[in-house]
Amino acid sequence: MASEVVDLKKSLKEFFGFDSFKGMQEEVISTIMKGNDCFVIMPTGAGKSLCYQLPALICPGTAIIISPLIALMKNQVDAIRGFGDSDAVAHFLNSSLTKTQTDKVKADVSSGKTKMLYVAPETLKKDETIDFLRSVQVSFVAVDEAHCISEWGHDFRPEYRRIKQIVKEIDDVPMVALTATATPKVQMDIQKSLNMLDAQVFKSSFNRGNLFYEVMPKGSKAQTMKDLISFVNKRRGQSGIIYCLSRKKTEDVAEILLANGINALPYHAGLDAKTRAGNQDKFLMEDADVICATIAFGMGIDKPDVRFVIHYDVPKSLEGYYQETGRAGRDGLEGDCVLFYNPKDTEKLEKFLKDKPVAEREIGTQLISEMAYFAESSQCRRKSLLHYFGENFDADKCDKMCDNCRNPRDTIEVTKEMVMALKTIDHTAGKVAIKHVIEMLIGKSSQEVKAYKHDKFEFFGKGKEKGANFWKTVIRYAQINNYIVKNIELYGLLSISEEGLAFIQSPTRIDLAQDREFEAISDSDFDNIQLEAVFDQRLYGQLKDLQKEVAKEMGLPPYVIFQQTSLEDMAFKYPITMEEMENITGVGKNKARKFGTKFIELIAEYVETHEIERPDDLVLKSVVNKSARKIHIIQNIDKKVPLEDIAKGQGLDYEELLEELEAIVYSGTQVDLMYYIDELIDDEGREDIYEYLKSDDTGSIDAAVNAYDGEFSHEEMKVFQIQFMSDVAN
Repeated sequence: MASEVVDLKKSLKEFFGFDSFKGMQEEVISTIMKGNDCFVIMPTGAGKSLCYQLPALICPGTAIIISPLIALMKNQVDAIRGFGDSDAVAHFLNSSLTKTQTDKVKADVSSGKTKMLYVAPETLKKDETIDFLRSVQVSFVAVDEAHCISEWGHDFRPEYRRIKQIVKEIDDVPMVALTATATPKVQMDIQKSLNMLDAQVFKSSFNRGNLFYEVMPKGSKAQTMKDLISFVNKRRGQSGIIYCLSRKKTEDVAEILLANGINALPYHAGLDAKTRAGNQDKFLMEDADVICATIAFGMGIDKPDVRFVIHYDVPKSLEGYYQETGRAGRDGLEGDCVLFYNPKDTEKLEKFLKDKPVAEREIGTQLISEMAYFAESSQCRRKSLLHYFGENFDADKCDKMCDNCRNPRDTIEVTKEMVMALKTIDHTAGKVAIKHVIEMLIGKSSQEVKAYKHDKFEFFGKGKEKGANFWKTVIRYAQINNYIVKNIELYGLLSISEEGLAFIQSPTRIDLAQDREFEAISDSDFDNIQLEAVFDQRLYGQLKDLQKEVAKEMGLPPYVIFQQTSLEDMAFKYPITMEEMENITGVGKNKARKFGTKFIELIAEYVETHEIERPDDLVLKSVVNKSARKIHIIQNIDKKVPLEDIAKGQGLDYEELLEELEAIVYSGTQVDLMYYIDELIDDEGREDIYEYLKSDDTGSIDAAVNAYDGEFSHEEMKVFQIQFMSDVAN
């Protein structure tokens, strides 16, 4: 490390052009310069990167910066090179480089030209990397995005667990760990894993006062896209990021935005490296206004003037949400953070955990439930968010920078009920979670309640008339005001705190607004999205009757003829030619010709009788079906390629492939999945399921799974239904 006294402010001005440090930057840098370990927890936008960049430029040798995000490496290296007189001052070493490029990087490091070397953890653990780094002078090691070390963090990477061991093999140098998101539990995990329990900890406030937090109900796909386009259109020319849960959805949303005049691009790990880097550069250079990115990939874009961050799908944790919203307003100006929330999305996230090991599943479930509480809460968003990170915040200081503070809901006094809830939690002695406490208060004699004999407790059933949502609101308020403690490590068990006991002894008035209840809306087809959910109800009724009539004639369930979304689209667009019928949601050429004639005749007569003016163009333009993907899927099925391999080849998860297959079959194309089905069931069993599907008017997969007592998974039953549809309808 640098032994001579360095004028840090002079160096700051010389290298970066700043006159003064922000927050705790100077203290952190001084600690690193003295050769001491330190742990830095600073919110996104607080100048975390400068804490290791400046000492790296000053100290002799090369600083190793371990970062999980290849995209962010490129971004930060480009930025540092802008301050230096040579591109050699900063390099990255990861899987995206060719051998020639890797050799060039190593040559610059060996010659002492490189002051910062960004390395991916996967690259760091290779023997050749370790051998190379042992041959050069390393000034210190910085572990960026250190939350990746913890299983309780939002982006856990097993490779991060080995960092301390690998660094010891290289040299005994100081270490600095940095993260923008760390709950007390995650902080302890990081320090233990890096053997940094004696490190000096620098923790800034997590409050981002310039960000406005809002949660909006996520309605139908059509309505949500309409809300999304309206929101972005009001911010024309501004930069924004839209986070989606799947790769397919990032592409779908980007295409629909593009079709409606918004310059949007997708960004996810499934894109080839050239396209991904190109899309990132277009966003940074403002050739694109909006980037649609996957939550899982973790966007590595360091752009100061992002004015809005939208979560189209609910994130997997509050850490993830905080990190992603933190990409807005890094220049200190106001940024909007909108979360579209549908309880079905949290159910889907929990479903993804079903095949994980028990411990991972329990952790994931807890993190998802915290996210749901945040979305549904009527409390100050900022207070809820900061409480999660172990920081107390006075809601009065929010300054109406969240939807709940800007538009508060009506409140009622709940002082007596709070005492009742706290006494109930005290009685359970830290052995149960929130669901159990609520069951006690509303008088539900579940197995667990009986096992603990909590149905004999004095308050059992005393809060029945208030309902479960009321008690959830009260308990959530108690938690963020520190009357109770939720032990997330022990799967959310609740215990009373000293403040809670004091409140029972001497209650003060509490007025509380009840938490919001969001409608759970199931996914529907994304293709040919229509602007209005308002279709012609009278025509729809007639089409529904005709659907039943045709189904009866053919001895098929009604949904096999046309889906509900198809009938709604007909009642909105009034197709009166075969060509128009082919363009209806979920119809296509084959199905239109097989079933469409009677429906076209009915609609034509209806249009003439009622003098209907048919819409020529929808304001929310739809996107053409991805025929290339469709052809690829069908060709691979013809070759009898396993469905899991087809999904992987198209950058889809298995559920997304089944959605694609369903759309292909519903639009009238035949497929032959028997090579796959034969592995799951014999002919007799398949015929039995076909008979069931034939007699079932609902088309509900959940009902079918239940009818066979869970013998087949949701996905397997979906495959049976797709093949059934192909056989009987096409």
